[in-house]
Amino acid sequence: MDDDRLSVLVTGASGYVGGRLVPELLAAGYRVRCLARSPEKLRDHPWAGDVEVVRGDVTDEASVRAAVDGVDVAYYLVHALGGGRDFERTDARAARIFGRACREAGVRRLVYLGGLTPSGVPVERLSPHLRSRAEVGRILLESGVPAAVLRAAVILGSGSASFEMLRYLTERLPAMVTPRWVDTRLQPIAVRDVLRYLVGCAELPSTVSRTFDIGGPDVLTYREMMRRYAAVAGLPRRVIVPVPVLTPRLSSQWVGLVTPVPASIAKPLTESLRHEVVCREADIERFVPPPAEGLLGVEQALELALRRIREAEVATRWSSASVPGAPSDPLPTDPDWAGGSLYSDRRERTVHASPEALWRVIEGIGGEHGWYSLPLAWGARGLLDRMVGGVGLRRGRRDAGRLRAGDALDFWRVEEVERGKLLRLRAEMKLPGLAWLELEVGRDADGRTRYGQRALFHPHGLAGQLYWWSVSPFHALVFGGMARNIARAAEGGKGAPGAEADLGGGARVPGG
Repeated sequence: MDDDRLSVLVTGASGYVGGRLVPELLAAGYRVRCLARSPEKLRDHPWAGDVEVVRGDVTDEASVRAAVDGVDVAYYLVHALGGGRDFERTDARAARIFGRACREAGVRRLVYLGGLTPSGVPVERLSPHLRSRAEVGRILLESGVPAAVLRAAVILGSGSASFEMLRYLTERLPAMVTPRWVDTRLQPIAVRDVLRYLVGCAELPSTVSRTFDIGGPDVLTYREMMRRYAAVAGLPRRVIVPVPVLTPRLSSQWVGLVTPVPASIAKPLTESLRHEVVCREADIERFVPPPAEGLLGVEQALELALRRIREAEVATRWSSASVPGAPSDPLPTDPDWAGGSLYSDRRERTVHASPEALWRVIEGIGGEHGWYSLPLAWGARGLLDRMVGGVGLRRGRRDAGRLRAGDALDFWRVEEVERGKLLRLRAEMKLPGLAWLELEVGRDADGRTRYGQRALFHPHGLAGQLYWWSVSPFHALVFGGMARNIARAAEGGKGAPGAEADLGGGARVPGG
């Protein structure tokens, strides 16, 4: 097959940066091959059908040789975040195998993303995490293949371990006693700009083989970064009191207690914050110029990372998401603790009625028909909402039988209607967070009608966390009763008056 495009290999494609780099390389016109220990982990990526995936491990020389065969550029994005006592030795051995295989296969360029190391600090005083990354970079530079070793500090983008640690600490603790590393200066960089540099390195001149420091335009302390996050997220100013007694080990346990970021990941991150990590040069800009609008500052990077929450796009925001729209967005394959807290109450019931009958009940919900559980409780919630300046339940609904996207529905707003299948409502009541309610019609494996109901809540700060846990004991009554009574209404043939279900291919859009 004739194809004169450069061939690129990406290791670590199931990781945070690798999973976002692949579509950028495809968009730039490269042929992409991914090396993965478990290729099945790549199936959920939106680009999975556009790349060649080969099974292998960077510690297995035979599989690495097969993976680099015929490759022009190889990206090495594999790290062990403190994975076991011998992780430094394993990292170094894997880098030697990879560098040697690339040299023997005639690979033209190696690109590696490592960690920014502090100026003037002896290697032996670095954290094991940073020390290992520095050693891997050195090995690849000495491999005999022209190599570009990019060194970054904190990468800002939803899903990155550094960003998620920042997110959870700031959102969950309005006041905190912190380790003294909160006053360490660092130079964060937006994931968008990291990816731009990585893609640009694919076609560096063959004479270029060196390290490059990469960072955004802002140099600030971790304490300042937490306060900027709070400002961007609309949270009150955080009270931060550093104390000298928290060791890196205790710090990681503290982070693990406060956040869902595993302590095994928090430990190398907190250890790396002991020393100042600020770029000493910006030579990369001679080869990969910044965009016309410049590199993203901290506030812009944080805004992008939080954008999906602000826009309330549930369908593209969480683990059941479709294709994200930007490198800063979450991917479906990000770890469970990425993306901030999203609490869910899920109910399912088999309904002994047709899907059409069930949909009539769903589309007729609210207004005069109410919410099918504890009407006094719903009424009290609406009254409380009015008392604090919210919309309450008085808005009712536009039409007794049909809903369309954008309709007001009591203290909800119709966000999406897939007629006969899905109704998604976004809460407009006063809440310390964002809330949605999804009602679904489907069939189970036996062809029976299935009703699905999901309440979602994204808390805003500590108040949001407390709100969820204070109301969750009542969910069995409210949401459980709602699911049970909607199913009974469908089975009893009680739909909204005038709600004629047109569920076929010619579904009529109200107002159309």
